[in-house]
Amino acid sequence: MGKKGVVGMKWIRRILGGILVLLLVMIGALFLIPAERIAKVATDQLRNVTGRDVSITGNVSMSIWPVLGVSAEGLEVGNAEWAKDGPMLTAQSAAIGVDAMALLQGEVRITNIEATSPTIRLEQRLDGRASWEFTDASGAQIETETDPDSTPQAFSIQRLAITDATLVYDAEGSDLVSYEGVDLTLDWPERLGDATIDAVLRPAGQAVSVKAKIGQFAGFIAGQVQPVDVAISAGQGSAALLGRASTAGEVAGKLTLNIPDTDAFFGALALPAPGLPRGLGAAVSMTTDLTLTTDRRLSLRALVADLGGNKLNGAADISLNGTPQINAQLDAGALDLTGLTGDDGSDANAAEPAGGGWPKDAIDASGLAGFNGEIALKASSIDLGQFKLGATRTLLRNDRSRMVFELREIAAYSGTVTGEFVVNNRSGLSVGGKLFVSQIGMQPLLRDAIGVDRLTGAGDLELSFLGVGENVDAIMKSLSGTGAVSIGQGTIEGIDLDRLMQSGDGSGGTTIFDSLGMTFVMDQGNLVNEDLLLARRTFEARGAGRVGLGVQDIDYLFTPIALNLNDGNGLAIPIRIRGPWSGPRIIPDLEAALDLNLEAEKEKLKEQARAAARKVEDDAKAKIAEELGVAEGEDLKDAAKNKLENEVKKSLRSLFD
Repeated sequence: MGKKGVVGMKWIRRILGGILVLLLVMIGALFLIPAERIAKVATDQLRNVTGRDVSITGNVSMSIWPVLGVSAEGLEVGNAEWAKDGPMLTAQSAAIGVDAMALLQGEVRITNIEATSPTIRLEQRLDGRASWEFTDASGAQIETETDPDSTPQAFSIQRLAITDATLVYDAEGSDLVSYEGVDLTLDWPERLGDATIDAVLRPAGQAVSVKAKIGQFAGFIAGQVQPVDVAISAGQGSAALLGRASTAGEVAGKLTLNIPDTDAFFGALALPAPGLPRGLGAAVSMTTDLTLTTDRRLSLRALVADLGGNKLNGAADISLNGTPQINAQLDAGALDLTGLTGDDGSDANAAEPAGGGWPKDAIDASGLAGFNGEIALKASSIDLGQFKLGATRTLLRNDRSRMVFELREIAAYSGTVTGEFVVNNRSGLSVGGKLFVSQIGMQPLLRDAIGVDRLTGAGDLELSFLGVGENVDAIMKSLSGTGAVSIGQGTIEGIDLDRLMQSGDGSGGTTIFDSLGMTFVMDQGNLVNEDLLLARRTFEARGAGRVGLGVQDIDYLFTPIALNLNDGNGLAIPIRIRGPWSGPRIIPDLEAALDLNLEAEKEKLKEQARAAARKVEDDAKAKIAEELGVAEGEDLKDAAKNKLENEVKKSLRSLFD
């Protein structure tokens, strides 16, 4: 190696040695920096970037390399000036780490903040202010966009870890929310980049997992709308949102719910169990495009939901200020509402057989207080357990626990039903309504309604009714109202009125009629009718009596009249129907038959007696007239009077003779 090469190597060694000495000096300088000084640097930077008072209390210790950091027995971050509940964060112990190399270059890069058993208080006002929206020390909101004409503030927090925290959320106008045992980590490698949050909450003792990825996190915490991907798992259920959101309460994106047990999901979140019926939300699988505004107005579009067997699609607008106000349009296929009526077809829950009494299980109608508003519903069919409906268009209106079903068009039992049905739970449960039925099949309707299938034919019905009670039994026993029935051609199974008229034996067989009509009133669960008229060319039948809707029995007198018998005067054979619906006795009422059929003979005898009495009276009058010498045309009373006067005069004369 030449002389110049040797000189060059010496200079390289000197330069390297100088750099090494400089590094040693710098590292030594770090050792000489008091822990309190490092703590002050960190808290000053936190104060500058948040605009909040930040203080470390208690003893402070320090680590040097590769992370320069301090640990303190207490950390406190102040709240917004308008907040009312004290510091935003207080912790029993805290650790703050600073990137040593970045600090040597004049940049404060906080690598991590760890807090143990902190209390975090978040507040939000109705005017949109939120305590987690920070300003810098000058009072200006933190800049979150990259400005090409300015250098971004050289500050970031790469990782935040919180263990066993108490989280308090106070939204003005809403109930205070408080969670204990919260674990949270925030990974935020780049200040202007994305952040990942992984949290575990235990509001009701069991773990609730929250995972979120938030784009442009600095802008998000400043209240700007940013991309979000959030997933929540609780009570074996999950909810996920992929879209955009802000801390001010703005949300838009696709919401996905997969909740096999709604009560368990709400319970894990320490929320009251909704107690939704089977098929109507006890389990939920749903996707929808969701939009939530800062004034708590929720919009659901492209809604597809499986509520545990019932599938719906449609759209809804919901106001979440106070009791939810809902306006929705829903379309369903085959809708099973047996979970709502309590009749799922099983032996345990189905209605008792006719004559065995109505169910006495209490009806829980508390869900009527859960919302107000209007829901328009279309369905291809509806199964109510006891009743089966076809294609249905209805509008549901609920106002303070009074729900009105406006029946715009319902296909049922080969006919149509319109009107309204009301369920009112404002001060005890009651049901009522007005129904107009056209050309409905009477046999399947009566079979489902009261277990009677003897009557066939298509009928029209008008009904107004009201029932009160906490179960089906009480409601049926309290029914009141009025109604009218008109049926065209039909049959009565189990009795042959033609044979009854001819031979006196009407058991078995079928009666065919041309028309049947009646009106009725209901009171205390009893239906009373006085004007039933059944017509056929050769006979007619009239009826009157009571049908016990509450106790499921009947006491009815049905009177067929053969129009071409008894010399054209008709032959009536009343039929008494009496007993429980499950097995009523149908027997001729002979006493009533004798009374009806001998009425004409009795009237004839009475007329004969009256004629004989008149003849006796006339004969007596003639004899008296003869004795009195009554002239023709003279009134008998006048003749008697004159006769008496003459006799008196003769007697008076004799006194003076």
